[in-house]
Amino acid sequence: MDKKSRIKEILKRLDNEYGSDVRVYLNHDNAWQLLIATILSAQCTDDRVNKVTVHLFKKYPDLESFANAEQKEMEKDIHSTGFYTNKAKNIIGAAKMLIEEYDGEVPKDIDELTRLPGVGRKTANVVRGNIYDIPSIVVDTHVKRLSNRLGLTKNTDPVKIEFDLMKCIPKDHWIAINIQLIALGRTICTARSPKCEECFLGDVCPYFKKR
Repeated sequence: MDKKSRIKEILKRLDNEYGSDVRVYLNHDNAWQLLIATILSAQCTDDRVNKVTVHLFKKYPDLESFANAEQKEMEKDIHSTGFYTNKAKNIIGAAKMLIEEYDGEVPKDIDELTRLPGVGRKTANVVRGNIYDIPSIVVDTHVKRLSNRLGLTKNTDPVKIEFDLMKCIPKDHWIAINIQLIALGRTICTARSPKCEECFLGDVCPYFKKR
């Protein structure tokens, strides 16, 4: 099976297993909430972020509340997500910039998004894909690991992986594959002791064949 046919088969099986109409696991009601939740998700699980934001978004109900927040107090509010000093600083800074430069609207353009404090391509693509339905590849730790194991890329740099996947994955799968690979990475294709014998991609996975 050539690479193109193998990728087509992988995508078909991922769709069958997880569905193709899937969205981010972070709870949110609007674009700025998803932006903040994604900033918080760096080096933190989505479940932990959701436990924090359920209270955080009540305490700070709008962008103005975040922009005017005391950093030390916010650090306490988000402490359990880790790296709370930088995250609090970036969230307050991003809220201020959104108000001052974008009239409180989260921009669609990736270059404008990545100008915001604490927002890299991963966070920007989460917002673009899930809020604006702009096809985007999000490379987190699971997508990075599985992309290499499945032979979709040989790179380890997230930006290079993103562009490799954009070349080999059809655009209509860009959003779905993010969530599908995360789901597979959490349950079967784990970082340690992957359950290759249980995986529905075993016969089309170069990593499994090498084991």
